[in-house]
Amino acid sequence: MSPKKSSAAKKSAPVPPPAEPRLRLVEGAKPSRVQPLAGAPRRAQPAAETPPAEQTTEEIWARYHKARKAKKPEDIERLRNLLMERHQPLVRYIAERQLQTLPKSIDIDDLISWGNFGLMDAIRGFEPERNIKFKTYCTMRIRGSILDHLRSQDWVPRLVRLKASRIERAYQKLTGEYGREPTHAELAAELQMEHDELATEISSANAKAMFSLSEKWEDREDDSSVEKVDVLEDRRATDPIGELNKRDMMHFLTRSLTHKERFIIEQYYQVGHTMREIGEMLALTESRVCQIHSNVMLRLKDLLGQKSGTLLL
Repeated sequence: MSPKKSSAAKKSAPVPPPAEPRLRLVEGAKPSRVQPLAGAPRRAQPAAETPPAEQTTEEIWARYHKARKAKKPEDIERLRNLLMERHQPLVRYIAERQLQTLPKSIDIDDLISWGNFGLMDAIRGFEPERNIKFKTYCTMRIRGSILDHLRSQDWVPRLVRLKASRIERAYQKLTGEYGREPTHAELAAELQMEHDELATEISSANAKAMFSLSEKWEDREDDSSVEKVDVLEDRRATDPIGELNKRDMMHFLTRSLTHKERFIIEQYYQVGHTMREIGEMLALTESRVCQIHSNVMLRLKDLLGQKSGTLLL
């Protein structure tokens, strides 16, 4: 073969593609990330979502309004819960302020629970287009929700509460002006009410509070738990000391009387029998019993007048 043909054969022979470099894994070495080729289109990576703890309140509000416009119930509920968690300190602050003016039987947890309903309504009805701060708006809704629940549990009508407050304000005003307690006529003139009408309003306003007898009595130096029912006075019960004093006084007053006179006084004042019944017991007429009773009372008045400086009446 001539040299020209051999060179032409070499030129016409196809050139093999370059062999791909082989990767050698060294034991103990971490495999490196394969870099994409230059000019190759990159796959779009989803943007990492900011954790809820790192999101600002304004960002959560923006996402919440966006979810409401898109009508996504799951996102709306999740973002609303985040907003409620962010505003829980405000609910507790308002509840503690309200608790200072309420009876001790009201629990702070109940106020916070009622305030959460108001916060939920405030989040649902807040419109940022009106350029009102959400804190100002939700404060009124939280406080209003607490007051609404308190009024729903009140057994006294709302009108009675308003009238009682009006009477109390007028009473305090006149006390400050006159430097003394106002009379009934002055208070009626200030309220522009009749005397009978004012008396009726005052009597109806007196029964405006209800207390639980199971509450703890706190006016004690020790730590013993005493309920109010344990220290409540039972006015229908018999006072033993008072009964002993009455018996001793009756014995002192009637020791100078005859048996018949003492019997009439004891039956009339202690037992409660009438003059006619006493007369039937003694076989006397009613007029005779009345006469004996009158004579005894005159003698006892003279006796008490002489001993008025020595008796503890």
